[in-house]
Amino acid sequence: MELGIIGLGKMGYPLALNSKDRGVNVFVYSENEEKLRQAQEDGIKGFHQIDDFVQSLKQPRVIWLMIPAGDPVDQMIAKLTPYLSPEDVIIDGGNSQYRDSIARYEALKGKGIHFLDVGTSGGVSGARNGACLMIGGDAEVYKRLEPIFLAISNGKGCGRMGASGAGHYVKMIHNGIEYGMMQAIGEGLSILRESEFDFELDQVAQVWQSGSIITGLLMDVTADALKKDGTLSAIEGIVNVSGEAEWTVEEAVRLKVAAPVISASLFARFKSLDKEKFSEKSLAAMRNEFGGHKVIKRGGE
Repeated sequence: MELGIIGLGKMGYPLALNSKDRGVNVFVYSENEEKLRQAQEDGIKGFHQIDDFVQSLKQPRVIWLMIPAGDPVDQMIAKLTPYLSPEDVIIDGGNSQYRDSIARYEALKGKGIHFLDVGTSGGVSGARNGACLMIGGDAEVYKRLEPIFLAISNGKGCGRMGASGAGHYVKMIHNGIEYGMMQAIGEGLSILRESEFDFELDQVAQVWQSGSIITGLLMDVTADALKKDGTLSAIEGIVNVSGEAEWTVEEAVRLKVAAPVISASLFARFKSLDKEKFSEKSLAAMRNEFGGHKVIKRGGE
């Protein structure tokens, strides 16, 4: 088994190490000399020229992109394709919009190049030790590459979800569900923190890790974070938004499917980014105007 990987960031490099440890012959491409030096130290052959990288791979080649979604994917595909041959395969393992994946599949199909969209989950630990892979694309191409997918997913966490775009579609919904689960954990911990009981939240999370209905990876990472800082005092309550949950909500609207939990969790993240808190100011101003309720002015006046 042989695999070329482009993108040596927080997911790409652990994925390369994971693949190597499971018997896959891995080659990597990067313009970052430090990343290539690290790869060499870890026994992975690295290239800083795209043509050398492609030519080092046996035909039919398999090249896995683990780079940011959007224009970077299209730019890298454009950079690669002059050096590729019919029957070569490009895998997009990032969080691309599923419609973009379908368009890329169609464009590459006209050149005889295969394309698989692979939603990749499990975080850094999963990439290193056994990722969850949701795969879209032609069945015969998936079957040919299934030994690689089984190796990277530790023998169980992979499957073909359907035609082109299906892998990233399932990953999109997965991430929407993730938003709702994370929001629920955070809200539950907040209630515990404000209660009359003097809870040690790291202890609570540790207990919930073992045998509870809500045990799992999200609870594990919550417990790890609370173990480091029981009050999370070093962290700002600002949560950035990635595109997948937005796309999930848009899809729910398109299909007229109720998704109140996912929608509310997305809006909660938007609210965390609101430093001005203008909607709350508006409410305070309204209450003051119609009921004479006191408003708290800046500076405590």
